[in-house]
Amino acid sequence: MTLSIPVSCDSGIASAVPSARAEHPLGALCACILGSSVAFIDGSAVNVSLPALQTGLSASYATVSWAINAYLLPLGALILLGGAVGDRFGRRRLFLTGLTLFTIASLGCAVAPDFSWFLFGRSLQGFGAALLLPNSLAILGSSFEGEAQGRAIGTWAAVGAFAGAVGGVLGGWVVDAVGWRSIFLINMPIAAAAGYFADRYVEESRGDDGPLDWLGAMIVTLGLLGITWALTTSSGDRGSGSSLAIGILGIVLLALFVRVEHRRRGYALMPLTLFATASFAGLSLVTFFLYGSLGGMLLLLPSLLIHVAHYSATTAGAAILPLPVVIALGSRAMGRVTGRYGGRWPLAIGATFVACGLALFLRVDDSIDYWRDIFPATLLVAIGMGISSAPLTSSVMTSVDRDHVGAASGFNSAMARIAGLIASALLGYVWASQESTETFLAGIHAAALVGTVSALVAAASALLLVRTPKSAEASISSASARGHE
Repeated sequence: MTLSIPVSCDSGIASAVPSARAEHPLGALCACILGSSVAFIDGSAVNVSLPALQTGLSASYATVSWAINAYLLPLGALILLGGAVGDRFGRRRLFLTGLTLFTIASLGCAVAPDFSWFLFGRSLQGFGAALLLPNSLAILGSSFEGEAQGRAIGTWAAVGAFAGAVGGVLGGWVVDAVGWRSIFLINMPIAAAAGYFADRYVEESRGDDGPLDWLGAMIVTLGLLGITWALTTSSGDRGSGSSLAIGILGIVLLALFVRVEHRRRGYALMPLTLFATASFAGLSLVTFFLYGSLGGMLLLLPSLLIHVAHYSATTAGAAILPLPVVIALGSRAMGRVTGRYGGRWPLAIGATFVACGLALFLRVDDSIDYWRDIFPATLLVAIGMGISSAPLTSSVMTSVDRDHVGAASGFNSAMARIAGLIASALLGYVWASQESTETFLAGIHAAALVGTVSALVAAASALLLVRTPKSAEASISSASARGHE
């Protein structure tokens, strides 16, 4: 999953940045929206283009998931470092650097002569996005203040969801009409407009100038690479000794990463003090399991519709439209509910809806009917994510003290993308089974079952670990008292 819609805690990153009144706030907003949109559009377009891309580059079914993994690995591992580098050397500078790198890498993907060169381009895209996205959000937070900041963040999130929705349909149409290579050229005019607005209207800003955690970033990237490599290649060689050894090495490196972060304390890429409260630990589990479930669905559903139901890429992209639309509508409504009652129950209920939706995919067979088999399941997942997204953002921001809100939101955002990476790696065995419709459907059913269990684990984590803030508890008690009068 390339996360073709904004992650809920992305907005928390922007809210945590010290605000100021920019000279050209609307120009800065346009730069941030357009810059982020290239990543969201690219993500949804790549999801629907995977079958055509796999055929065009003669990639094996077992390795095609690296088209997703090569992007998500640097993005998930380095997005926190990207924000810290922007704070140190200038957010506008790093925004433009990430945008330029993402654009050049997109062109490289479009002209890649083989799958290896394509994966190199995708990894550069991920690195560019790791600079682009957090600094886009930091610029957004620093350019507005007060209520205007909240409206700007809401506008950014809404347009991002719209971009992800349009990207699937637009990308599918381009694949059908021109070919898969052209989807990477969609980014060019949007990136050019974002660069123009950033160069002309965004003022340079900086934050903390403390030492950067380069060692932690290198270790966590290598650790995630080892685990991803082991999970992905095991689908092709059925778990060879080398894959197992690389996977164990990845786990050892992640353990070393935790030790390194403990020693760096306040300058750590992942401050371990965040986990001092059960709520933040629980919210991290909710994020990982919930977005892992969503990532598996976003990755497999277009291929299911194209491979089994013989949909065009355009139609497959349109079939997912209910997801971003319902999430955007639900998030606005749930923001008020969370402020009054807290996030524990909305998160648990939302994750349960997602589990029910994914469970409905167990009914899918080779005679797919969209309105009977796909739409109800997709709608339930969309409703569940719409219920969960705003409470997750609010709960993360209230689970830590004010000084750590930015770090907590950034870590949670990275966790969602790492969950997508792990889900993509685990689904390698499903991709490897596409040569047979029967085995592919069996893989889809297994993935739906795992996704269902994962979403239920997210719901249980919310119920057992997330605590309601005292302000929300007071509102609940007041409402209950009024109800008894």
